[in-house]
Amino acid sequence: MEIYYYIFFFLIGACLGSYYGVLGIRIPRNENTFNSRSHCEKCNHILKWYELIPIFSYFLQRGKCNNCKTKLSILYPILELGTGILFAVSYHSFKISYELVISLTLISLFMLVIVSDINYLIIPDRFIVVSSIVIFIMKVLDQGLKNGLIQLGYGLLCFGLMYLVMLLGNFLFKKESLGGADIKLMFVVGLTLDPMLGIIVLFLSSIIALPVSLIVLVKNKEHVIPYGPFIVLALLIINFTKLNIKEIFEKVLNILS
Repeated sequence: MEIYYYIFFFLIGACLGSYYGVLGIRIPRNENTFNSRSHCEKCNHILKWYELIPIFSYFLQRGKCNNCKTKLSILYPILELGTGILFAVSYHSFKISYELVISLTLISLFMLVIVSDINYLIIPDRFIVVSSIVIFIMKVLDQGLKNGLIQLGYGLLCFGLMYLVMLLGNFLFKKESLGGADIKLMFVVGLTLDPMLGIIVLFLSSIIALPVSLIVLVKNKEHVIPYGPFIVLALLIINFTKLNIKEIFEKVLNILS
């Protein structure tokens, strides 16, 4: 019977992944996301129902718009498949719980950040605000108001830490080193985890970003690297594994030795 829950969360995730692709493209451009129908970004062709099936539509259309034959981004089916898989993994990890809602919220934020930050180097505030509100409510319902407020303080602490990192980076490199959205994302990190784990997230995100950054630095003359997706990805990894500080350091020491 439990297999139906996995299928349900996968399908919900795939459908939402498709919608997140639309939000991530339209919101940074201040376009209508509620009343307008899905359409081709190139020719404005209104998509039919069979062109909106998550994952499959991309391959049925052979990766092209049926009207203008413009090549569609492979990011869309990857986004849909990835969201579906991560939603199912979240159910496997947390079952039906407040932690499940937090995990699904973080996955949603991750997908939105990927689309908007990669395409426009922008992370709209509403993505962060809505995610923070949902996570805070879940923390209060699960742990009580007092612990929820403590977690809110952790969020502000991580925000302040990232702000200091930005000031240091600006001083050393004599230019803007971090975007404002990256600093705000650290508030979400602190709201979800404790400050020490927040530092681990910052460290892990830097490690994950390093090989990608080297490739981007070679190909991108402007040397602009979207860092937001790496922060949220590191947050997801730590949130999924649920390791404490001692366990993390033990694993690091074992790897080094």
